[in-house]
Amino acid sequence: MPCSLPEFSLPLITIFFLVFGASNVANAIVPPSSTFKYVNEGEFGEYSVEYLADYRPLLTYLFPFQLCFYNTTPNAFTLALRMGSPRSESIVRWVWEANRGRLARENATLTFGSDGNLVLADADGTVAWQTATANKGVVGLKILPNGNLVLYDKKGKFIWQSFDHPTDTLLVGQTLRSNGPNQLVSRMSIADGSEGPYRFVMEQRFLKMYYKTKNSASPLLYHRSDEFVGKVL
Repeated sequence: MPCSLPEFSLPLITIFFLVFGASNVANAIVPPSSTFKYVNEGEFGEYSVEYLADYRPLLTYLFPFQLCFYNTTPNAFTLALRMGSPRSESIVRWVWEANRGRLARENATLTFGSDGNLVLADADGTVAWQTATANKGVVGLKILPNGNLVLYDKKGKFIWQSFDHPTDTLLVGQTLRSNGPNQLVSRMSIADGSEGPYRFVMEQRFLKMYYKTKNSASPLLYHRSDEFVGKVL
């Protein structure tokens, strides 16, 4: 008579692998040499940058990209990625912003801890922005040559990347996904970097631009591409 496994064997095996896999993720930590904590304080940079902003460059960079704190009004800072050579005649551009609409103050901190979470905390300790990647297997953070800020695991897989969260700029190699969460949203003004009235998205293989007015319940379709977009991600 053939021998068969008890009915409970498969669930137990499944649970074993789930627990074992979860344990591996939990044991993956960022080495101390790769953690950091930056405090938003000190002298401002000396070069001309977009929006005529004041800025403080951080040590996380890969030319021509660099993380910075910048502000256009006193004591209201955005964590952003800049692109450009400060010593060139062309102005440095802000190509990605983390905490739009939730600005931080002097003495705010940007922390990348051993748990793999990147957190921007205001001076009073309240969280202004985070990647929400704590205990998800992150072992490192880096800026890629194309300007993509990534948090990755021990196999090199991206657990989080800035390319999935565009603001008002698309870099070379960055895409909009059909019916996806990522979209381009304009600024309110030069001085105000919070989300503005224009949104650029991909829907049903069409590129569309919407305009949101104060009097409209939902955004109004402002423009749609005439042809299907050839490649959909």
